[in-house]
Amino acid sequence: MSQIPTVGRIVHYVSYGTPGGEYKSVCRAAIITEVAGYAPPEHADDDMQARCHIAVMNPTGMFFNEVDYSPQNVPGTWHWPERV
Repeated sequence: MSQIPTVGRIVHYVSYGTPGGEYKSVCRAAIITEVAGYAPPEHADDDMQARCHIAVMNPTGMFFNEVDYSPQNVPGTWHWPERV
């Protein structure tokens, strides 16, 4: 069963990093504050389409943005936290 994005869910946001490499692209904890658009996958192997407003918690402060879902850790997107 796939997960459905809803307000209050914890997700990971993938930061962009810096062009010069001073800061790497990393996953940051985030909370969904609004679901802007959601389309479930048509087939079990397809990715869902979801655009969400999120509050990102960085070590030095908060960041607020509207971003798309991507399961491939693409900078500037969100994904479900990996299970460990």
